[in-house]
Amino acid sequence: MSTSDPIVIVGGGLAAARAIEAIRESDQDVPVVLVGKEDRLPYERPPLSKGVMLGNDPEDSAFPHPREWYDENHVELRLGVAVDRLDPTARTVTLSDGSELSYGSVLLATGSGLRKLDVPGTDLADVFYLRSMTDSAKIRARLVPGSDVVIIGAGWIGLEVAAAARHHGAEVTIVEPQSAPLLGVVGEQVGSWFADLHRSHGVTLRLGEGVERLEGEDGRVTAVVTSSGERLPADTVVIGVGIRPNTRLAEDAGLEVDNGIVVDEALRASADGVFAAGDVANWFNPTLGTHVRVEHWANAHDGGYAAGQSMVGQDVHYGPVPFFYSDQYDIGLEYAGHVPRGTDTEVVFRGDPASNEFMAFWVVPEGDGVRVLAGMHVNVWDTMDAVQDLVRNRTVVDRTRLADREVALADL
Repeated sequence: MSTSDPIVIVGGGLAAARAIEAIRESDQDVPVVLVGKEDRLPYERPPLSKGVMLGNDPEDSAFPHPREWYDENHVELRLGVAVDRLDPTARTVTLSDGSELSYGSVLLATGSGLRKLDVPGTDLADVFYLRSMTDSAKIRARLVPGSDVVIIGAGWIGLEVAAAARHHGAEVTIVEPQSAPLLGVVGEQVGSWFADLHRSHGVTLRLGEGVERLEGEDGRVTAVVTSSGERLPADTVVIGVGIRPNTRLAEDAGLEVDNGIVVDEALRASADGVFAAGDVANWFNPTLGTHVRVEHWANAHDGGYAAGQSMVGQDVHYGPVPFFYSDQYDIGLEYAGHVPRGTDTEVVFRGDPASNEFMAFWVVPEGDGVRVLAGMHVNVWDTMDAVQDLVRNRTVVDRTRLADREVALADL
């Protein structure tokens, strides 16, 4: 690769930073340019709803590297500017300031954008979505004792913000149209445990209810009106109704897009020299034997690094067992595995969920036993390697032994 054809990294998240790490470990000379639309160094998203939101960690904890690291590794930073156009034939990107960059290869680490709630009143002041560091700081400033916080959506972000709001003494109500939190991810049984967890910490849950509108006075939100007509007082509203991959650049460039940018196990897109990683990548996972798109920290961390390796010519077969984690109140949990949408699974518990120290496994029948598609622990640490082995090896296990805490997972 000539010095006139740099590697261009598009994105300002963890995947972008990790890609640069991998590139520089193999090649200290190739020019690298990072283009990020925020006027900040690349940062991680999880602290925004966890340690930073709780007030336990400073904002700086979200940055994988200080500015000096980019200088030392000869990375040109183009921050506060977006990429408006990608031309895979000419191998150029056009930036929002009108400049154009040629590339030898380009990584699209453009992440995800927010799904917006389409009801009247979402343009009122003190109504927030959480996606950026700026969003996190604004929400954190509103979480004060006695304030009325209404959270719309009981997904991971909604639940973590609820826990942070209660930590700061706010009164919290969650409005969720489904019958349990995280229903599409963990199902009714485990979702009900999440509901009980939050109720035990003083959160009011309005499950099975949508939002009709937001009301306000003098331009500021004062209430959320639910689909049943109930008016919930609100000083602050946080909306967390999902995200979608930022694929516009790829679509406009004619790349294959299907629930994200479609890439192979080496994270190569359908045009030569174009790669994708992180939330935006729908990659072929050789371990699972299917394409998956994962919107969690571990995929940005590992996938960004794998993309960087691939961009400098290493032989990459990116096949991790998907993994994520969450912290809520005094609960720490980790989840590993993949349950394809629409799969009819049984949940096997190891331990009593009421104790807040248990494991759950999502299994399907196979042979004389069951096969584990995914597993989660709640405060049962040092178990995820064994869970990932069960998923990776497609191990058929006895259901009774799987539920028995006296049987080591490694012995199944």
